[in-house]
Amino acid sequence: MAKTISLVNQKGGVGKTTTSINLAAALGKEGKRTLLIDLDSQANASNGVGLSINDFKNDIYDVITGQCNIKQAIIRTKFTNLSVIPATINLAGVEVEFVKKMLDDKTFRQNEQLKNAISEIKDYFDYIIIDCQPSLGITTMNALVASDSVIIPVQCEFYALEGIHQLLNSIIMVQSNMNSNLRIEGVLLTMLDGRTNIGLEVIEEIRRCFKNKVFNTIIPRLVRLVEAPSHGKPINEYDPTSRATLAYENLAKEVILRDGE
Repeated sequence: MAKTISLVNQKGGVGKTTTSINLAAALGKEGKRTLLIDLDSQANASNGVGLSINDFKNDIYDVITGQCNIKQAIIRTKFTNLSVIPATINLAGVEVEFVKKMLDDKTFRQNEQLKNAISEIKDYFDYIIIDCQPSLGITTMNALVASDSVIIPVQCEFYALEGIHQLLNSIIMVQSNMNSNLRIEGVLLTMLDGRTNIGLEVIEEIRRCFKNKVFNTIIPRLVRLVEAPSHGKPINEYDPTSRATLAYENLAKEVILRDGE
């Protein structure tokens, strides 16, 4: 049965989507059947694995609003063991759609729609990776309720911890009220520029705060990693010899090891 992991940070520009794509691709290379769910209306994760809006009929909006079965929205990519459920700008309207449904049906649970959908396919995958939007809105709440664990990407830059306490409070709230099994998989340090002292200082501060919850793997800031999505490829396909490829391979192995597999 699949383990569901959400990539969450309400702060943008921390490497969340980059990590969602490349962790999912790296898990696939490790022989794990992996599904990447794009839960951001900007659809960057979808584009990052080479999908355009003309490549599919159904998206994650259709799934969580009940307009299609989740199996109808799954697209197998050309990358090893990697499937995706794409997003479109339609996802930006999901909150309005859910309000309508709650008015019509008092039993409707707006935060449980993704969980209900995913329950139908958990036996088909080893990992489900969810790329959340940079906010703590309704789609992110759906992701937290549907997930077994959360990875929090934190950039190795000044103000790295900005907003983290609000995110942790949201996770605690979900644990208390909607998903008692949710846990923090780990904190991932991203965008490290080894030429600056600030990056090393942030690493020390994050490890002091989160201790053994911090992954050993650190994602470097590299031009090739930024280029890869524009070519519709994860980094392990775009540049197999890149340091970023090795970093995400190591991250995938850490995630698998933490599961005791």
